[in-house]
Amino acid sequence: MAATGQAVAADYVIDTDGAHASIQFRISHLGYSWLKGRFNDFSGEFQYDAANPGDSEIAVNIDTASIDSNHAERDKHLRSADFLDVQQYPEASFVSTDYIPNGDGTATLEGELTLHGVTRPISIDVEKIGEGEDPWGGYRVGFSGETEFALADYGIDYNLGPASETVYLELEVEGIQQ
Repeated sequence: MAATGQAVAADYVIDTDGAHASIQFRISHLGYSWLKGRFNDFSGEFQYDAANPGDSEIAVNIDTASIDSNHAERDKHLRSADFLDVQQYPEASFVSTDYIPNGDGTATLEGELTLHGVTRPISIDVEKIGEGEDPWGGYRVGFSGETEFALADYGIDYNLGPASETVYLELEVEGIQQ
């Protein structure tokens, strides 16, 4: 592997311990500004082979109670039955079903997002950021992704007006080869 500079098919764990991964969101606040936040606690694993990227797979689990919009009262409301209902749905998840490379370092990641007790297909636009040996003797690969979805598609129907119906997700994933 060191001789080629490329990883072969391998399993990776998302580096959340080192804070080299993030799940961030934004949603319009009544059409006047962007509310931004993140999920602080999540975990995941993926398989990736640079020679055969179409064979890639990923699974991610998110602790919905870890939502953080930098405002304690708003976060309490977001955790309530009006939005995430973390008592009933303490976890969200994403499991890939297909990885479609475009041949230029970008791809479409297809999969099933489960949120608020509802599972629906979703597509994520992905860009490979890089891969290689790290300073600690390991091997890493990183990706960035973006997607969007309507809250109503996942049974979240709290009315904030038409400008606030869509959530935009930004995903940063750095994996450590196992």
